[in-house]
Amino acid sequence: MIKKLRNITGKTSPPVITVAVLLIIWFAVCKGEIVPAFMLPSPADVARAFASNIEYMAREAIVTLQEAVYGLIAGIALAFVLATLMDKYDFIYKAFYPLLVISQTIPTIAIAPLLVLWMGYGMAPRITLVIITTFFPIAIGLLDGYKSTDIDSINLLRSMGAGRLQIFRHVKLPTAVPGFFSGLRIASSYAVIGALIAEWLGGNNGLGVYMTRVKKAYSFDKMFAVIVFICAVSLLLMAFVRLIERISLPYRKTRISRPETIKRR
Repeated sequence: MIKKLRNITGKTSPPVITVAVLLIIWFAVCKGEIVPAFMLPSPADVARAFASNIEYMAREAIVTLQEAVYGLIAGIALAFVLATLMDKYDFIYKAFYPLLVISQTIPTIAIAPLLVLWMGYGMAPRITLVIITTFFPIAIGLLDGYKSTDIDSINLLRSMGAGRLQIFRHVKLPTAVPGFFSGLRIASSYAVIGALIAEWLGGNNGLGVYMTRVKKAYSFDKMFAVIVFICAVSLLLMAFVRLIERISLPYRKTRISRPETIKRR
């Protein structure tokens, strides 16, 4: 129990100390009036704005989370199909891989107005933008996992009479799962950002719409409060993905901790 507590405190202490130091510097800058209060509110003002608007932000966050989750699920499906086809058929890989790379060079803020123009001001353009921003890291993670499959394992299954589907199910897919979760962790943070960008440029509700309203009102304390709230939402989504990864891949934790136990001995 004591060792477990030491591990937890050892992992959490550095970021907590860093955040505390940054808050102290922020408070000192505001207290010394180095930056005007209307440009940089103090942490106390942000905390009061956060507490007074938490219920409204939570209601708006439901819309943003719906867009992020729906887009993330659709992005996972699209990435899985595309990565599997690119791994199986070489001509599809040659045809689509350059387009995948090019699609990530186009700024999402330039695509969002077009999506709003084509699809209206509902959820459709927001979900579409989330799909565009999330499917790429997942597809690349899956594709790298497929390509790193041990060829000897594939040949062994073929010698035992296994078909393509059996090889995919028992060798290729398990090998690609760690890469899939690596891409999914990145995509989960992109999902919230994509939904916010779409809400900035068109929509009636959501955290992005709320941010534009407080920005136009020059309520920078509320702006900082909603930024903190968005960071918390993104961290919760990433923690949920991490939890699913630990449940799906329990052996990865034991592999990581094994060298430490050997070293202690």
